[in-house]
Amino acid sequence: MKLEEFMTTKIKFVDADQSLYDAIEKMVDRRIRSLIVKFPGDTANYGVITARDIVFGVLAKGINPKDIKVSEIASKPIMCIDRNTKIYDASKLMEQSDIARVFVCEGDNIIGVVSLIDIMDASLIMRARGKHVS
Repeated sequence: MKLEEFMTTKIKFVDADQSLYDAIEKMVDRRIRSLIVKFPGDTANYGVITARDIVFGVLAKGINPKDIKVSEIASKPIMCIDRNTKIYDASKLMEQSDIARVFVCEGDNIIGVVSLIDIMDASLIMRARGKHVS
């Protein structure tokens, strides 16, 4: 099973110079766990912020998210992989890199994201189809 079969294609972006508060509003409103961060001047220069980054790195420390720019906590660079990558290879890459999501890219464009829950979902689909899941 290839990533393009189960990747999430509704990617949401936030500008690096926006406040973290703006990013939190966007994530909560859309019920999503991560945002791609766009840095000015370079279309291939992306980062990511996650709910975990925000809660553990800012909110749990009592820091006001209105006082922080998204760029201050964004992780860079993001991990990009090809849409034809197999689920097993993506999960191994995620394990080795200790990351919870990889981005599916075509050139400089992000066309999807695959998270741990997507990997689990794909494994259930494969099992339902009678295919071996490792």
